[in-house]
Amino acid sequence: MGVLSLADPIQITRSISIDPSEIEETFVRASGPGGQNVNKVSSAVQLRFDLANSPSIPEPMKRRVAVLAGKRLTKQGVIVITANSHRDQPMNRADALERLVGLLVAGAHVPKARIATRPTMGSKQRRLEAKSVRSEIKRMRSSPSDTQ
Repeated sequence: MGVLSLADPIQITRSISIDPSEIEETFVRASGPGGQNVNKVSSAVQLRFDLANSPSIPEPMKRRVAVLAGKRLTKQGVIVITANSHRDQPMNRADALERLVGLLVAGAHVPKARIATRPTMGSKQRRLEAKSVRSEIKRMRSSPSDTQ
């Protein structure tokens, strides 16, 4: 069908960019808005990006993106994004590409490792104080025969 033909590399982060030749686009007939036109024109875009074999993306980022992609990732490691929310092909192409770039940008972010901390003495005391205040309120609500 059609393959994306952009000249410039697609920038993901400052140091990471992907070559447009790594992205394959297929145009299919879409369901949804378009009236009679929807049965004649292939306006939906199915974008495929081979994440597993991409030389542009470092291995740790590939693992993060694979987790984020979820069901959009095939067993062969190819991300498949289908865009059919617009009536015209160029807008669907832009939407699919934007979603792929968004996914890759999210995967480029390295999560900060959590450092386990202990509660402070003051926070423990405040928690116990709040519990005793609440306990006193509940005790005061009970009928007088219960307190004896």
